[in-house]
Amino acid sequence: MEPLSPEQIELDKKLRVLDRLKDRLADREEEMTDLRLELDRFEARYTMEVGRLYAEQDELDARIAEEELKLVPDDEEIKKKVEELRRLAEESAARAKAAEEQALEKWEPTAEAKKAYHDIARAIHPDLALDESEKERRHHLMAELNEAYASGDQRRLNKLVADYRVSPETVKGTSIGDRLVRAIRQIYQIRSRFEELDREMARSEASELFELYKKAESERSEGRDLLRQMAERARTHIRKTERRLLNLQNVTAAQEEYVRDTYGMDIRDFRRTEAGK
Repeated sequence: MEPLSPEQIELDKKLRVLDRLKDRLADREEEMTDLRLELDRFEARYTMEVGRLYAEQDELDARIAEEELKLVPDDEEIKKKVEELRRLAEESAARAKAAEEQALEKWEPTAEAKKAYHDIARAIHPDLALDESEKERRHHLMAELNEAYASGDQRRLNKLVADYRVSPETVKGTSIGDRLVRAIRQIYQIRSRFEELDREMARSEASELFELYKKAESERSEGRDLLRQMAERARTHIRKTERRLLNLQNVTAAQEEYVRDTYGMDIRDFRRTEAGK
């Protein structure tokens, strides 16, 4: 057997490195995807269990401001406060509703799904492409893969794997020099992608959501439910706010009764006119 050329020896080394990097990259992509899903699920649970209570609190705050405006209808500052609190209450309610819909679509990836994701992510990763047109095509494939994985569509995952295995791209036949250059460029691209994933991971870990998630996980390991505790505190605050709202409503009702008995006027009509301006 003829001895291998220096180029072939170097190519073999690079291909072994590339093979290991492909596996590591697929693992990292899967890890990042799992973290995104985990944070999305946690955010949905937070909004359902705690955020919806904050939305309820925002609604009560808006109603309190509206009652205060009834007592001093010409106060421009309170009018602005009412508008701002009403806007916040509507936004909070919309977020709570969206989170509730998302929570109904929870999915835990199976071992089969993880393997399918790893296999195809390893093969089609955009950073393994050597030209822009191929990179763009792979980006679309990767987006489709992530969508199928996130939604738990095992059939679609399997189809993506099967389709790629018979694609023309899997057929290779180039010179040693060309293959060596391609391997070097792919190694560079993969390492660049690792840096992007590191930055995304760092941004995620620096976020308030991740901090709350890790705190909740730590509490859970000690047998405590952080979100439930937060919800209880929110409910206590809501009860206090409801009492304040009721007191204000009693004050405005008394004011309306006084004006009606003293002057024979129903100031509610006046308030409705002012509110419609």
